[in-house]
Amino acid sequence: MTPREAATPAVGDADLEALYAYPEPLERPWVQANFIASVDGAASVDGGSSGLSHPVDRRVFALGRDLADVVLAGVGTVLAENYAGVKPSARRLERRTRLGLAGVPPIAVVSSSCAIPPTARVLVETSVPPIVLTCQAAPPERANALRDAGAEVVTAGEDRVDLASALDALRDRGFYRIDCEGGPRLFAGMLAADLVDQLCLTVAPLATGAGADRIAAGPPAEHLHRFELASVLHEDGFLLLRYRRPAAETGT
Repeated sequence: MTPREAATPAVGDADLEALYAYPEPLERPWVQANFIASVDGAASVDGGSSGLSHPVDRRVFALGRDLADVVLAGVGTVLAENYAGVKPSARRLERRTRLGLAGVPPIAVVSSSCAIPPTARVLVETSVPPIVLTCQAAPPERANALRDAGAEVVTAGEDRVDLASALDALRDRGFYRIDCEGGPRLFAGMLAADLVDQLCLTVAPLATGAGADRIAAGPPAEHLHRFELASVLHEDGFLLLRYRRPAAETGT
């Protein structure tokens, strides 16, 4: 074990890019999940994650978007966090161009009922059209309203969104690097379907007490999911952990 007082070399942008890079080549969608949690397991404060965050966490969060083909999020997170489209900043565009990635990644929103107001920021404040991943049971008037607002509406599943089929639909559009930003119910569903390849978890040096969801919420898992610790960074008491599924299970 390394003593807490041991000096940690500074980690630059190039180091982070290499550390968090997606494996190459990719022959299937590869999912990285990004979360922050308090030391007592809360995934939010007052309904959002910003109360737990820190500049170092936001730096890695932004990097996750910079390296991805698409950002995946559940409708609850998109609305609670008031998502807009990914911003095409000069720094982001320079990095993506240098890495051979196109433009900025779209937001793909998972919503079985198409429960997104046409006036939501994710629809009206974006430089690329969002993708709404829904199912056949979604009210057609809602789906049509989202199309009219500029979204691409994709059906994946019958009574609810089938997450494996949703990833196949993203793959068919050339999106292999999937940056999943939650929320807890989407993450639990992705875990249950064995679709998570990497978990980037920031542990904030804060305790919230009872009440908030964990980073995975919903029915109990049917089995445990094994991950291996791939990297550890820390700054100002915030611990940045990166876990990967064993290569033997993922084929990467």
